[in-house]
Amino acid sequence: MGSIFSSNNKTQEELDMALNKAKEIATSAPVVVFSKTYCGYCTRVKQLLTQLGASFKVIELDVESDGDDIHSALKQWTGLGTVPNVFIAGKNIGGCDSTFDKYKNGELLTLLNEAGAIANNSAQL
Repeated sequence: MGSIFSSNNKTQEELDMALNKAKEIATSAPVVVFSKTYCGYCTRVKQLLTQLGASFKVIELDVESDGDDIHSALKQWTGLGTVPNVFIAGKNIGGCDSTFDKYKNGELLTLLNEAGAIANNSAQL
């Protein structure tokens, strides 16, 4: 019977706060990667962005005190329930596979340059 009062039941206000925070974070830098420290796919995306010379902000959801709430809000907002969840210029581009697909077809560098995430073109692969 105590399940009604368990910490897993969030009020709509708490869910809205998490969604607002996720949206604020997603637009707080040219590139934002919502990640988890132990996730290999997240590591791959962060390594790719580093190799491309992109500046990016990482939010490690397993370290943040409200990381689970933000993760739930991201799932609600983007439809993507996994990490990494990547935003460029405030626009969700998806996870690891979609980020690498965009890299392979040349779209990622264009998005990064348009967002101002790459300081100079000589840093690119």
